[in-house]
Amino acid sequence: MSNSFGKLFTLTTFGESHGPAIGGVIDGCPAGISLDLEAVQHELDRRKPGQSKITTQRKEPDQVEFLSGIFEGKTTGTSIGFQIQNTNQKSKDYSHNVDVYRPSHADYTYDQKYGIRDHRGGGRSSARETANWIVGGAVAKEVIKDIKITAFTSSVGDIFIDKPYQELDFSEIENNIVRCADPDAAKKMIDHISEIKKQGDTVGGTITCVIQNVPGGLGEPIFDKLHAALGGAMLSINAVKGFEYGSGFCGAKMKGSDHNDLFNQDGTTQSNLSGGIQGGISNGMDIYFRVAFKPVATLIQKQQTIDSKGNKVEMQGRGRHDPCVVPRAVPIVEALSAMVMADFYLMARARS
Repeated sequence: MSNSFGKLFTLTTFGESHGPAIGGVIDGCPAGISLDLEAVQHELDRRKPGQSKITTQRKEPDQVEFLSGIFEGKTTGTSIGFQIQNTNQKSKDYSHNVDVYRPSHADYTYDQKYGIRDHRGGGRSSARETANWIVGGAVAKEVIKDIKITAFTSSVGDIFIDKPYQELDFSEIENNIVRCADPDAAKKMIDHISEIKKQGDTVGGTITCVIQNVPGGLGEPIFDKLHAALGGAMLSINAVKGFEYGSGFCGAKMKGSDHNDLFNQDGTTQSNLSGGIQGGISNGMDIYFRVAFKPVATLIQKQQTIDSKGNKVEMQGRGRHDPCVVPRAVPIVEALSAMVMADFYLMARARS
């Protein structure tokens, strides 16, 4: 099982949803980086469960404890170890699926691959793991302090923001529980999620991420393309089904004469359908992309499925689950983006 992320700036993680703790080790962080531990905790608070009426009601404080690699508020250049205690597990909520495969979960595939699985919330496959990524991303943000990374909910179900990101006020994102940069769209999204929750159902959506103040020259022209690394990171997030950057799939409908980003004399471009990356390398313009999340697979409704012997059975989800994962996934998208950008920044610095 691969538990590590990155090449120079790396994060290796451990833990399960219903184990005693989760945690990780960050390697490759330069020495002398000032770490604002309150800012790290703030990022975790943005992701933690039980934060609003439209998220899971599992109550986890998600307090991070750093064990090594930090002295008097600064990184020492050695491994940064950390852990987050699990305090609100309710494993009995999963007693009904000890021998049953939940539709569209990793239960069946884990059994096929390993011959054993942790039925308590999916074990290692649980999105609980993403709290570790938040810590890694918060540290990465300090390494690339001049680069600004902003993610926000851009759609829920069939409710979309109908404006380009340049016309949005990013200060609105944390002013509503769905983390949408458009207050009018946010209200509709919240109402929709609340109605879906009453039905015992779930709904998907998209997150848009904008990365600004990126220096030109990050990324490689062949196998370590910057957009490929960002896409790979996003597709590692539980429930993600799609990734597009720049013009994305809409670009496939355009003519080249309309799609080309013409240059200004200073090297910037008049448009940015490339999404800030050309030939796998950043060009100094904004990097922007969109990530699609499927509806959460656990429904508080009866569904047909099978058990480990192939018998047809009926099951119904229990416990505490998100009716829509998108609001809590916003800081996860930012965290993984930060780790990718920090990794590529350090690779470029090592070669200069």
